[in-house]
Amino acid sequence: MSRRVVRQSKFRHVFGQAAKADQAYEDIRVSKVTWDSSFCAVNPKFLAIIVEAGGGGAFIVLPLAKTGRVDKNYPLVTGHTAPVLDIDWCPHNDNVIASASDDTTIMVWQIPDYTPVRNITEPIITLEGHSKRVGILSWHPTARNVLLSAGGDNVIIIWNVGTGEMLLSLDDMHPDVIHSVCWNSNGSLLATTCKDKTLRIIDPRKGQVVAERARPHEGARPLRAIFTADGKLLSTGFSRMSERQLALWDPNNFEEPVALQEMDTSNGVLLPFYDPDSSIVYLCGKGDSSIRYFEITDEPPFVHYLNTFSSKEPQRGMGFMPKRGLDVSKCEIARFYKLHERKCEPIVMTVPRKSDLFQDDLYPDTPGPEPALEADEWLSGQDAEPVLISLRDGYVPPKHRELRVTKRNILDVRPSTSPRRSQSASDAPLAQHTLETLLEEIKSLRERVQAQEQRITALENMLCELVDGTD
Repeated sequence: MSRRVVRQSKFRHVFGQAAKADQAYEDIRVSKVTWDSSFCAVNPKFLAIIVEAGGGGAFIVLPLAKTGRVDKNYPLVTGHTAPVLDIDWCPHNDNVIASASDDTTIMVWQIPDYTPVRNITEPIITLEGHSKRVGILSWHPTARNVLLSAGGDNVIIIWNVGTGEMLLSLDDMHPDVIHSVCWNSNGSLLATTCKDKTLRIIDPRKGQVVAERARPHEGARPLRAIFTADGKLLSTGFSRMSERQLALWDPNNFEEPVALQEMDTSNGVLLPFYDPDSSIVYLCGKGDSSIRYFEITDEPPFVHYLNTFSSKEPQRGMGFMPKRGLDVSKCEIARFYKLHERKCEPIVMTVPRKSDLFQDDLYPDTPGPEPALEADEWLSGQDAEPVLISLRDGYVPPKHRELRVTKRNILDVRPSTSPRRSQSASDAPLAQHTLETLLEEIKSLRERVQAQEQRITALENMLCELVDGTD
């Protein structure tokens, strides 16, 4: 009689557990906007959640320790004139978060370590370049202040947040709406999925599609794709029969998937969260009440089902804590922040161990908060792997670090990097400037400011008359 050999893996017994009720964040009006983003972003200091807001878009930022009921007057981050669709914490500064909105802009915010008294309404910088809603944001994993945005105009723009400049604009690669964008581990390539049902790998600095696969999943619903640590791709999508699928691809051979897992029949898009340290991918479907997780290995069948965490309530969105924010003393290997209709509930994934000592095999060195490159170095063609830190003694977030934005001098001799804006006098190279054009520009700006001030005065007078009338 043949004996079945059980696969060796330290992650076979990963189990998930919802936090106790007093560890949840209650009374949060989670956004109801119909958009397939996670609506939640988390780092070792803060939890950010997109919320319902009248007359514009807003999100709430809570210190991780502020569990329990959230006061209904708790200050929000408000500045967008239409709903916020995506938020993303800067991986190199735990106090900086970017938000993308239906109002076509991206705003970058500095969050103080103390609780603000009133709403935060002034971003550090507003990035304008998209002509339609902006639904996807992703910071570069290794270069300082480099942020990617993708909009409903089918354009991907890469920004230098430190100067407010548009570094690159990829505007002729996607014929339809972009569903997902992901950097590889050193930020040299992008993986994108699009409504045209094509999975693309793009070199953003060369402006080239280096590999593509049409219809990696046959179904009509949106695809998602992420890079694994060794440069392979994981995609989630639907079969022709609307069964949800997870596929592993080798970009050097896009003909057939390395592995394909079929799951259930449901129409919720699967959001994949990947941990490169353990090579585990967690699949969270919007509207599902479960998280499935799989281990990716080098031996067949390559994608190994581990387990499913199930609960009663469906999830509206999900936040995924970076590795440096986990509690290593409890053998935590992942922590999710599950959004309900009116609350956010942490879910902890642990590997049971008897010893209280630091578990080296569970916690290899992991990306820390220091960037490996400056934005200009990356743009010039340099690549660098993330700067790693040890979690042996736990991770203590650094104190508040301010993001300073230094706008380029308007007399900068280099031409504007933006391929998509018409040049005003202040954008033009020095050689094109004359004293007259500069004076003309200053004069027109002054006139515009004057007109705005007159308009404000007129509106204030009207307001006073209305108030007097009601008295």
